[in-house]
Amino acid sequence: MSSTPQDVYTHGHAEPVLRSHRWRTAANSAAHLLPRLEPFHRVLDLGCGPGTISADLAALVPDGFVIGVDRAPEIIETTTPSTNLSFEVGDVYDLAFDDASFDVVHAHQVLQHLPDPAAALSELRRVLVPGGILAVRDSDYSAFVWTPDEPMLEQWRETYLAVCRANGAEPNAGRHLGRWVRDAGFTDVEHTSSTWTYDGSDARWWGDLWSDRLLSTRFGEQVVDEGLASTSDVADMAAAWRRWGASPDAVIFIVHGDVMAVNGGDPASVRR
Repeated sequence: MSSTPQDVYTHGHAEPVLRSHRWRTAANSAAHLLPRLEPFHRVLDLGCGPGTISADLAALVPDGFVIGVDRAPEIIETTTPSTNLSFEVGDVYDLAFDDASFDVVHAHQVLQHLPDPAAALSELRRVLVPGGILAVRDSDYSAFVWTPDEPMLEQWRETYLAVCRANGAEPNAGRHLGRWVRDAGFTDVEHTSSTWTYDGSDARWWGDLWSDRLLSTRFGEQVVDEGLASTSDVADMAAAWRRWGASPDAVIFIVHGDVMAVNGGDPASVRR
């Protein structure tokens, strides 16, 4: 199928972004999928980034394999293949795999960045076997909750939502996943939610991370380029994140929508 116009990845791939991506594991980012994995499964990990989740999934399918796909060649170059784990550059709208190539397709924090999630989900369904499993998870930025209050963090949130929507994407994707997946023809859709919770030293890590993202990534640059905030505003938002993270009372709940679904039939029909 033909590719849609080039998507804009709001975060870019600067060090502060990869710092958070490398923290991710199958346990903290794909818990909804893990009980459904079988040792023989052939797994596609879409939007794999540096491949930390991919590596965990590969360890859980010793008689199968995992292929991690990301559109950024410079990120694929940083990954570490193993016996049953490989990585390649790919286009979510036009994957270089035959029909029914995988038993499981996993995508973490991917659909929120796509102007056309329906087209992507259609392509994911194409590469899944009948009865194959789809597992997707995306944040819902409007549902994030934190304390103590920091007015500039509310401005950060409104600015983030505006940047994503300027890119044609949906930053509250977590609440829409079930509908998107059903509209793409998947069945047995289970839409649940989960959180990352940061407090104490973890809250400081998260606050410093977002401060750095504002000051040294594509996101911070686009905020100014789009006229959504001034350079001074960006600096104030970055300082607010550090100030929030340094508070002994800092807590944040990062809310996600988690969806499991089946490609048009009985999960028992997955290849064995």
